[in-house]
Amino acid sequence: MRNLILILGDQLNADSAALDDFDPNLDAIWMAEVAYESTKVQSSKPRTAVFLSAMRHYREALLSKGWTVFYRELQTTGGAWQGFDETLKASLAETFTAALAESTALLKPERWLIVEPGEWSVRKEISEAAAAMGIALEMREDRHFLCSHAQFAAHAEGRKQLRMEFFYREMRLRHSVLMEKGKPMGGAWNFDSENRKSFGKDGPPLHFPPRRFEPDAITQHVLAMVNERFSDHPGDLAAFDWPVTATDAEQALEDFIAHRLSEFGDWQDAMWTAEPWLFHSRLSAVMNLKLLDPRRVIAAAEHAWKQGRAPLAGVEGFIRQILGWREYVRGIYWRQMPGYVELNALGAENPLPTFYWTGETDMVCLRDAVTQTLKTGYAHHIQRLMVTGLYALMFGVKPREVHAWYLAVYVDAVEWVELPNTLGMSQHADGGLMASKPYIATGKYIQRMSNYCSGCRYDPAESTGPTACPFTTLYWDFLLQHESAMRLNQRMSMQVRNLTRLDEPKREAIRAQAMRIRNACS
Repeated sequence: MRNLILILGDQLNADSAALDDFDPNLDAIWMAEVAYESTKVQSSKPRTAVFLSAMRHYREALLSKGWTVFYRELQTTGGAWQGFDETLKASLAETFTAALAESTALLKPERWLIVEPGEWSVRKEISEAAAAMGIALEMREDRHFLCSHAQFAAHAEGRKQLRMEFFYREMRLRHSVLMEKGKPMGGAWNFDSENRKSFGKDGPPLHFPPRRFEPDAITQHVLAMVNERFSDHPGDLAAFDWPVTATDAEQALEDFIAHRLSEFGDWQDAMWTAEPWLFHSRLSAVMNLKLLDPRRVIAAAEHAWKQGRAPLAGVEGFIRQILGWREYVRGIYWRQMPGYVELNALGAENPLPTFYWTGETDMVCLRDAVTQTLKTGYAHHIQRLMVTGLYALMFGVKPREVHAWYLAVYVDAVEWVELPNTLGMSQHADGGLMASKPYIATGKYIQRMSNYCSGCRYDPAESTGPTACPFTTLYWDFLLQHESAMRLNQRMSMQVRNLTRLDEPKREAIRAQAMRIRNACS
């Protein structure tokens, strides 16, 4: 065997660089499901099922070409190899490298060939395993992304601060997206101010829910195994309907463009009880598994605008999330790892409240967002940033615990994108590298952007007393704790100045109430 081509669970693109010069007479493909990937954090059932079902469907697509595939399937206990004869069937390997070692010893390839892993620790693990086994290793650049490591390094060179907006403009120019004669369409780079509407008392307008993908036989087998083997993990698979193939992903994109993109911009920040999907695309998981190319998504959205099927503001906002933010966080991740995961600029040391794993809280906004997350493996970006993330930030949760929770519960969570969004954007644990200010707000923000507060026993206008909203209490307590540091941040100046409205008795009452909130969750 010339090349044993290693395909990871988030590298499922048919045009992978690892397959460029594949020769079925000389090469073989290797894939493995290992329990460690679901247990290093307590991966939710929907997240585990999405990965495993997508991997197995990808394997079938490779086999249909007549290619040799060595594939390890998780079972209710242990695992079973496919592609080997009886020499190697049963497998008790719990980790990726253990599974790789037991099969490499039999196959004896000349080298391993892989597209660069998206996770720093996995890249390190594979490199060290190759050295330990004395086997040649070739890592190829991941061309799924629109910005290479070298291009991001060139962007960052000489800058005192990195800001996504300037990176995004470079990307628009480089890839000629929403551009005309070197100028942005509509005369502005960013229409974010037009994309922050709330539903009001009447709630969301009529809308099409995302297309459902009924589990086929492969997916049903995965669901049964996950329910049995990972029975104590969070999540519910009863309504599992995620896209898990490239064909599914294309249909999901077409569904979004046809039915929700036109109103996505207006309502992208809005929330409503028991409405998990609203006008969102639900495409992040298939993009992060590389079943859907971001270029295809960007082109489809831009084409919809050119056809008059969606407004420029909404299309620009959607494209910015992919061409700008998604590429930017990947650049930050690889520039800052491995030390990034250890950052804790605000000195937060409290444990994650237990209701993040159960949804059992009397705060309606958190109960709805957490319960939805645990059930479906999904929450949109404002639920993540300004509900679950906001509470953890102001509560003072250890950033690494928040990171572990986000990585565990969301079906689209892979570390290169989840870690900077959580630790940097949401928790401000990097001291402003990702975002120039901590995103903090009282319960009044949630009241403005949702209907959560109308059914809640807490009053978002109150910071102390029996009906005070914990978000509002913790907001003022956060400012009091970090007042000196926040005064140095120009974007926080107005919020810090508002502290002058609080006399000393009020400050002490807020501190005491915040302490009671934290003690109740300990």
